Amino acid sequence: MAEESKSDEIGTSFPKSKINILLMEKISQRAVDYFVDAGFHVETADKFTIEELQKKLPDVHVIGVRSKTKLRKDLLEKYAKKLLCIGCFCIGTDQTDLKVAASLGIPVFNSPFANTRSVAELIISNIIALARKVGDQNKWMHQGQWKKTAVQCYEVRGKTLGIVGYGHVGSQLSVLSEALGLKVIFYDIIPKLPLGNARAVSSLDELLAQSDFVSLHVPYTKLTNNMIDEEQILKMKKGSYLCNAARGKCVNIETVAKYLKNGYLAGAYFDVYPSEPTNETMALCNCPNTILTPHIGGSTQEAQSNIGLDVASKIVKFINEGATIACVNFPEVSLEPNAKVHRILNVHRNVPGFLKKVNNILCEFNVSAQVLKTNPELGYLLVEIDANPKFSSDIKQKFEELEESVRTRILFAPGYR
Repeated sequence: MAEESKSDEIGTSFPKSKINILLMEKISQRAVDYFVDAGFHVETADKFTIEELQKKLPDVHVIGVRSKTKLRKDLLEKYAKKLLCIGCFCIGTDQTDLKVAASLGIPVFNSPFANTRSVAELIISNIIALARKVGDQNKWMHQGQWKKTAVQCYEVRGKTLGIVGYGHVGSQLSVLSEALGLKVIFYDIIPKLPLGNARAVSSLDELLAQSDFVSLHVPYTKLTNNMIDEEQILKMKKGSYLCNAARGKCVNIETVAKYLKNGYLAGAYFDVYPSEPTNETMALCNCPNTILTPHIGGSTQEAQSNIGLDVASKIVKFINEGATIACVNFPEVSLEPNAKVHRILNVHRNVPGFLKKVNNILCEFNVSAQVLKTNPELGYLLVEIDANPKFSSDIKQKFEELEESVRTRILFAPGYR
C-alpha cells in the first residue's frame, strides 16, 4: 500500500490493483505481463489524439510511451494530476519534457542499453552491404537492370573499422567485427578497456585517417553536434565508408551527400537523421551506394522485449520501493526492501535548511535510515522509520505543509506490499 500526496487530486491510500498503468504505441507484451504479474491494472493503446490523451491522463498513475507520444509542458502541468512516473520504452527521451516532469516530482525512466545487440548486428550487415554495393544492386535489379560487376566491391576481411564511442553498442560491434576479420580501432573521450584485439587511438582525427569504415556510437551532446562535417570527412581515407546509427544531429548530412556524389566517400549507411521522419527531399536520398533505414536500430522483437522488461522493472521498483536508480531526470536514490519500516519519499526544491525541518517533524520517531541526494533544482529524500502505531497521516500532512515540498509518498513495508 502507498499513500500519494501533494494535493487532493493525488489521493490517499490504495492497493496496487488500483494503480492505473497506460502503455502506448504497442509496447512489448512482456512489459504488460510484468506489470500484471506485479498486481497493477494495465491498459494499452496504440495512439491517442492530444484531446484523447488530455481526457485520459488525469486518471493515469504511470504512462509508458515510445517516440510518437509527446509529453510536453502543457500536457503534464494541466493533466498529470496523479502521474507517479513516466516510462520511455526506448533509448531517447526527446518526446518528454524532462525538466517539467522533474519539477512536478515525476521521474522518467528509459532503456539505453537493451537494444545493443540489435544495433550492432544492423551495422555489421550494412558494412558488408556497402562493401559489395548491395543497396545499389538491389535497386537496379528491381528496375530490371543487370549490372553484375566486381568494380569497387570488396571483402571486409582485413579492412579497418573505426568505432567512435566505445560504449555498449560500440564494444559489441567491436566483438562481432573481429569475428569477420576486421581490424578494429576505437576512440572514446573516456578511457575504455579494449575487447579482443581492438585498439584505442588518441584522437578522432587519428581514427578517421586509419579507417576504411567509420561507425558512430555516441550520444547527442554539445561535443557531438555535427562532429562529422566537411573538415572531418576530408580527414577520412578517399574511398572509405561512413555509418551512423547514433544520433542524427551528430553528422552534417548535406556535407556527406556532397562527398558521396563526388566520389570521395565510397558509400554510407544512415539509420538516424537530424529531423525525423524524413521525406524525398532529405539530402542523402538518391546518393550513390547509400543505404537508408527509418530509425530501426532497436526495432527487433528481441530488443523490444528486452526494453519492455527493463523499463517495467525500473517502474515497479520505483512504485514499490521509491528507487530512482537509472532515472534520467531525478537524483538517483535507493534503499533495500524492508518489511519492518514505514518509508517516506519526498521530492522537494533544493534549498538550504530543508533537512532540518524534516528532522524536526520526525524527532519523536526512530529513524533507521535516511538518504538524500540532490541536483541543482531538486532533492529526493528517502527516510525509513521503524514501524510505529503512532505514525499517522499527520506526518504526511506536515511534509505537505513544507513550502519546499513538491510531492510526498509513504510506503508501508516497502518492497513487500
